[in-house]
Amino acid sequence: MSKAKVFFTADISPEGLLRAYEALGVKLPGKVAVKLSTGEPGGHNFLQPKLIAPLVAQVRGTIVECNTAYEGRRNTSAEHWKAMEEHGFPAIAPCDLLDEEGEMALPVANGFHLKENFVGEHLKNYDSMLMLSHFKGHAMGGFGGALKNMSIGVASAHGKAHIHGVGVPENLWTADHDSFLECMADADKSVVDYMGKENIVYINVANRLSVDCDCDAHPHEPEMADIGIFASLDPVAIDQACVDAVYHSPDPGKAALIERMESRNGIHTVVCAEKLGIGTREYEIVNLD
Repeated sequence: MSKAKVFFTADISPEGLLRAYEALGVKLPGKVAVKLSTGEPGGHNFLQPKLIAPLVAQVRGTIVECNTAYEGRRNTSAEHWKAMEEHGFPAIAPCDLLDEEGEMALPVANGFHLKENFVGEHLKNYDSMLMLSHFKGHAMGGFGGALKNMSIGVASAHGKAHIHGVGVPENLWTADHDSFLECMADADKSVVDYMGKENIVYINVANRLSVDCDCDAHPHEPEMADIGIFASLDPVAIDQACVDAVYHSPDPGKAALIERMESRNGIHTVVCAEKLGIGTREYEIVNLD
């Protein structure tokens, strides 16, 4: 497989986001789902509406999310809608909770563990996706980027537990850890196969680089400086590029995020996604600055 192109700008602004998207040279067809994290109330690191609004408008997108599998303010549709309102997303674009009316099963072809992945039923209403991810640490996955956003993020509440529990939702917090990471790759494969590789583009915003995810109501403050915006047609390449950028950063504050990624073996998801043929870890950076 040839190297994937990953476009990069250090300009974390609405203009930088638009430039990164336009560099991809793709016009997303039909009804566009913009998948992002709406952020657990109490946290403040999620991608801010004022940052993303021009890009969402450019693709005429609908912001989509699914309910969570853990207790909090987003584990029911009613509370999740309130959280989205508080965080300002409905003010900038139409929004949709994909699993508000149920879920559907996507087959996993030749996966590591899963035979099917449960996603929000409304996914069937969309023709293409912009996977708009906040790259940062994660308490279980080590880090969260495009691959986590496409697997756990698109999964219904039950589907999230299914992935975490390696096919047994009741084991969502006790399953073998590496097997859970492999199941995220399985889930990614199902979404890519369902939507079509050519109908998904990926943008990772590496800012507010906390060791904790936006699903955390009380995330640790970032210890390293912002890096920039990455864009690619390859979800494996873009996550690998973000991980490498953390390692290559001159900021000594990167040590906390590196420890979080390594202690959870976060790179394993990227390795497994490549093995499933979703993309390649070999990439070249195209600097847009």
